[in-house]
Amino acid sequence: MANKSSIGKDSAAGKSDLLVITGAGGFIGGNLAAYFRKKGFSRIRAVDKKPLYEWYRRVPGVESLCLDCSVEENCRRVCEGAAEVYNLAADMGGMGFIERFRVECLRSILINTHMVEAAYRAGVRRYFFSSSACAYNILLQQDPQVRALKEADAYPAMAERGYGWEKLMSEMFCQEYWHERGMKTFIARFHNVYGPYGTWAGGREKAPAALCRKVIEALDTGRMTLDIWGDGTQTRSFCYIADVVQGIDRIMHCEELIATPINLGSSELVSINTLADKIEKIARVKLERHYDPTAPRGVAGRNSDNTFIRKVLKWEPGTSLDKGLAETYRWIKTQYAARKKGLRVVE
Repeated sequence: MANKSSIGKDSAAGKSDLLVITGAGGFIGGNLAAYFRKKGFSRIRAVDKKPLYEWYRRVPGVESLCLDCSVEENCRRVCEGAAEVYNLAADMGGMGFIERFRVECLRSILINTHMVEAAYRAGVRRYFFSSSACAYNILLQQDPQVRALKEADAYPAMAERGYGWEKLMSEMFCQEYWHERGMKTFIARFHNVYGPYGTWAGGREKAPAALCRKVIEALDTGRMTLDIWGDGTQTRSFCYIADVVQGIDRIMHCEELIATPINLGSSELVSINTLADKIEKIARVKLERHYDPTAPRGVAGRNSDNTFIRKVLKWEPGTSLDKGLAETYRWIKTQYAARKKGLRVVE
């Protein structure tokens, strides 16, 4: 068993230390690479299995590698020389993807299994794992007026099938690598992250991006209707990307949070109908709504209890949904217009 007192003595990485971000061709990973580059970190290794032309953000000055982190050998290459590893790689998407492709979601456990071992062997000082609110007990999420979920509500375990169980098991790996082997691990449970430079079409997008696109399409085509999955009463909280990347940084460098899952989400609970109202207000339009009760809709309600993050970090995500949606709508509108002109965009 490793001696914890001799491992991970150093605190935060220096500006010349190597940071590794997996899933960097995706939404959160790409924004995180841009965040650390802006903070002055000169050595960042961004990794994703997608070809480079499909990455949402290519950050100048960042080493970009196309590697599949479900393969053990690739993980060893990825972690070489790293001081900190941020593992955001996973096969995932919005509810339509999560409910239809559970095997793909479950197979993401290979990524964290190989990555955490490779990080340990490489002598990585800090390791971050991106978990999800889908790890919470679904029996606590059967009412749209759900009480906010505390970190302890993941047990007794009854996670969302596929994606949620993978996250819960991967959290355990991270906790045991600290308790048994002494590598500092950090775990954030994301709650519905949204914002610019993310998926907005194609089936993997989440509700804010999907509804923004549908409203933009309605205005463009003149078909003044809005299709909504479920009956619109299901509730969620949505966390803006700028808050998420800042939260990841804060969590990763808080000694009190070693091997301790923590919510990273907004506590602003809204129904899907209210979310649509807000987007219509931004677009200055009112559309006829068509509801599809047969479409994937997920749990009836889910919200983030931020008591713990406020206590430990003296901080919580603070971007209002109105402000974040306005930024997201504007960005998707530019992407939609570019695609219509025949320009290549990443959806």
